[in-house]
Amino acid sequence: MLKDFWDYMKTRKKWWLTPVIIFLLVLGGLIFLTSSTAVAPFIYTLF
Repeated sequence: MLKDFWDYMKTRKKWWLTPVIIFLLVLGGLIFLTSSTAVAPFIYTLF
């Protein structure tokens, strides 16, 4: 899937999608980390 996405970006010159995808991955990672009770207090102090 990542290879197909990379080929799409190279072919169509959609480089503006890169920051959007990175932001969504980071946001998803933060949501995943805050679901566990041990890491949640440290994530909440960042905001």
